[in-house]
Amino acid sequence: MKSTNNKTWITVLGAGLVGSAIIKDLALEPKFNIIAVDLAAEGLASVNHLENVHTRQGNVLNQEVLHEVCENANLVICAVPGFMGFETLKKIIELGKNVVDISFFPEDAFELNALALEKGVTVVVDCGVAPGLCNIQAGYLQTKMSEVHSYVCFVGGLPKTRTWPFEYKAVFSPADVIEEYTRPARFVEYGKIVTRKALTDLEKIDLPGVGTLEAFNTDGLRSLLFTLEAPFKKEKTLRYAGHVELMRAFREAGFFDSSPVSINDQEVIPLQLTSKLLFDQWKMGPGDEDLTVMQVEMKGLEGGQKVKYTFDLLDYFDTESGIHSMARTTGYTCTIVARQVLSGLFSRKGISPPEYIGQTKGCYSNLLEEYKTRRIEIRERRTVLDQY
Repeated sequence: MKSTNNKTWITVLGAGLVGSAIIKDLALEPKFNIIAVDLAAEGLASVNHLENVHTRQGNVLNQEVLHEVCENANLVICAVPGFMGFETLKKIIELGKNVVDISFFPEDAFELNALALEKGVTVVVDCGVAPGLCNIQAGYLQTKMSEVHSYVCFVGGLPKTRTWPFEYKAVFSPADVIEEYTRPARFVEYGKIVTRKALTDLEKIDLPGVGTLEAFNTDGLRSLLFTLEAPFKKEKTLRYAGHVELMRAFREAGFFDSSPVSINDQEVIPLQLTSKLLFDQWKMGPGDEDLTVMQVEMKGLEGGQKVKYTFDLLDYFDTESGIHSMARTTGYTCTIVARQVLSGLFSRKGISPPEYIGQTKGCYSNLLEEYKTRRIEIRERRTVLDQY
């Protein structure tokens, strides 16, 4: 697709619930021309009426398709499913394009750092809400604190209405959610990385405006395991009471296994079957509303004092736009950072996890300003402590 004017061209790979929210937000600016790409027609149909959006149905794993849609892009946003995220990102970097990525793939993004530096491109990964916003807050506080003692993040995307038996709905694909329940969870205690099974260390936590939720181990620290110096670090996922025990039963019974089993001489992969069965039950349907809740707490030294910072996020389905909260909080973080890259506010070359955004002067304050225009509120509290 050839550029015919001086507008900024942005290619968005993936037009699901989050990808379409990204596209709609970018399309609000007439200076942007957006190429929206997806294998499925459904997501594209929700954005193809927008004047400055051009849709392309195709498989981005196909090198010719990827080259075509990215050829003239000033920036690419990668919002594909996690299982294809790493390879897609690698191919985008090879094309010499700046990228903001929310595919949350399990591989180590820093494996692509040398390639990104060679190509001279800016690549921001994990740029959603968690990972994403929580990392940016951690990076921001690193610039204020002389020493960080602990980092804790509790986060969850939940349906506003609880429905038996799962009491859960997913904005992302079920396979990506299930990955949270099967991947070993890494956190840091006394300066050492500790690994435990996901869905363990269940605890109850009361959060403002939501009430009591279950918090459990998932592998959410990602880059913060290595970029944030602190002897204690952990992230836990939040769900309504009862969901964790049900998911444990599914996992221990083998429903999340990726090795095939033989049924009537047919090879069946349990995870694929489970994902297929759960998709319709977990899918956000017409009229379904959701909420996103997150609390980040960091303790450390600032100006010689022991302090605790607490950030609270509580966001709801937007009835005006019809955009789900998890799509808003994930997608708008992505689009705001994309604008920061395009404007030069953030220009670091190579692979950048979101904490590097928070460490860059002006980026966090800009993020908060842009959130405010989108009716996303972050409450920040600072407390002086006698001891940790």
